[in-house]
Amino acid sequence: MSKNMPNLSSGPHKMTPSEAFVETLAANDVKDIFGIMGSAFMDAMDIFAPAGIRLIPVVHEQGAAHMADGYARVSGRHGVVIGQNGPGISNCVTAIAAAYWAHSPVVIITPETGTMGMGLGGFQEANQLPMFEEFTKYQGHVNNPKRMAEFTGRCFDRAMSEMGPTQLNIPRDYFYGEIEVEIPQPNRLDRGPGGETSLDAAAELLANAKFPVIISGGGVVMADGVEECKALAERLGAPVVNSYLHNDSFPASHPLWCGPLGYQGSKAAMKLISQADVVVALGSRLGPFGTLPQHGMDYWPKHAKIIQIDADNKMLGLVKKISVGICGDAKAAAIALSKRLEKKTLVADANKAERAKIIAAEKAAWEKELDAWTHEKDAFSLDMIEEQKKEKTPLGGEYLHPREVLRELEKAMPSDVMVSTDIGNINSVANSYLRFEKPRSFFAPMSFGNCGYALPTIMGAKTAAPNRPAIAYAGDGAWAMSMVEILTAVRHNIPVTAIVFHNRQWGAEKKNQVDFYNRRFVAGELESPSFAEIAKSMGAEGIVVDRLDQVGPALKQAIEMQMKEGKTCVIEIMCTRELGDPFRRDALSKPVRLLEKYQDYV
Repeated sequence: MSKNMPNLSSGPHKMTPSEAFVETLAANDVKDIFGIMGSAFMDAMDIFAPAGIRLIPVVHEQGAAHMADGYARVSGRHGVVIGQNGPGISNCVTAIAAAYWAHSPVVIITPETGTMGMGLGGFQEANQLPMFEEFTKYQGHVNNPKRMAEFTGRCFDRAMSEMGPTQLNIPRDYFYGEIEVEIPQPNRLDRGPGGETSLDAAAELLANAKFPVIISGGGVVMADGVEECKALAERLGAPVVNSYLHNDSFPASHPLWCGPLGYQGSKAAMKLISQADVVVALGSRLGPFGTLPQHGMDYWPKHAKIIQIDADNKMLGLVKKISVGICGDAKAAAIALSKRLEKKTLVADANKAERAKIIAAEKAAWEKELDAWTHEKDAFSLDMIEEQKKEKTPLGGEYLHPREVLRELEKAMPSDVMVSTDIGNINSVANSYLRFEKPRSFFAPMSFGNCGYALPTIMGAKTAAPNRPAIAYAGDGAWAMSMVEILTAVRHNIPVTAIVFHNRQWGAEKKNQVDFYNRRFVAGELESPSFAEIAKSMGAEGIVVDRLDQVGPALKQAIEMQMKEGKTCVIEIMCTRELGDPFRRDALSKPVRLLEKYQDYV
């Protein structure tokens, strides 16, 4: 409820639909909306300020939706995005898809062509509901101005209850007129631990497990259940591995933490889970890409009993065969399992000390390997290293090995840091090096894997958590898709630090051309001017790094500028063209050519 207003939830009151819309936003504690102003919702926008709502104007609507995603993932509350009907709304589709796979409670508000013009092919007309059908948990279409508050409130409720994006579609002429309405108050669900029978069955499996392993997934973060996951792990003496791209779901300093599974993950985590006889997938859908073989290891335990816990019953047993499925909140389920195990004698207690030694040894071996793994060792990367030894960077320095850079960045990270990573070769390798102590710290585009994600997402996170250091990782290809939002960061005082790995190529796809297409390179090269200089031209700071001993100091300098001076800084790191393991080894094979003219292309 906005200032100087009566209690609008106490009964019907006369107001305009715009007022009903804005008051429902205020009832849901909306403080920030990301988007670009437009005539389609200008009547409502005109009263955002007196309702305590700030519209943060962006450069491109895809960036706005990514900012809403980052805002939601850090705060645990709604992220809100809005735009002009037609092209402004269609620009958001990619980012809403990323939010969908991250289970972010983003509400996208889509003003639509007026009702009297629909179907006539008017200016900026589009059928906006089908665009988002696949990537939203609920779509509310205001079919009468009198129902404005009802549908608005329902979209906010469903985004939280379903943990995913919802769409509020409003014909632009429905903001006007006079209605009588009561503003609905937020309706939030209290989630439970799951069914008693399934919890009892899971506890019995765990009591008899010899080598239990816990996968701590995104559901642990969303449920604020890290402490409860820790308690369960300590009772079992179980190693804890992070699910893919959820490196913040368990504290890296804990002795039972073993690192992430999935692409470019931790060998220690993979070796340990391969020994499991019982696996607890806590708050994880066990996505297929996050459990693929990696580092030459098909590590998924083929004969282990799997206990899967997910708030969405449709995820249970969808990807992996399970022994027990629990439809429940990750935090509540961890508490319920810990209580059941309090009074039980566990088989795993007999070898708890021995298992702790195995965990410590595997972690130490992996850290030693990472320390020594200074560059990629495949034939192509070695060729590139030799070639670039002959070159100097534009500043006269050396092209740096990405793994060495990532290790130095890891060492220089602030303890309270938030990091977003784009998609791409070096960013994926970073999965081995990013460690966190608290949840709601790590953001990636998840299964959608879109470029241009990292910068706007970390800006949304910074808006929600202005007192935390915020860092974005991006390769030069992905960076070029989103770097215009540096203007938004400077214009609206959202200071962040961006690290751009400048290796002049689309590395992830180029690796496929190396491994499968006999180094026939098509459309993979990227020659660009200095991104640090471009950042300076937009009013930010820029630092070029081309010596290894500059990496840590540059990050610390940029973070100091961010936190003490409120400045955005782009760190441009000049990297070699060496390449990590390919993304899609599971989806590619050596080519077959049937036409004679293509016979040499095998």
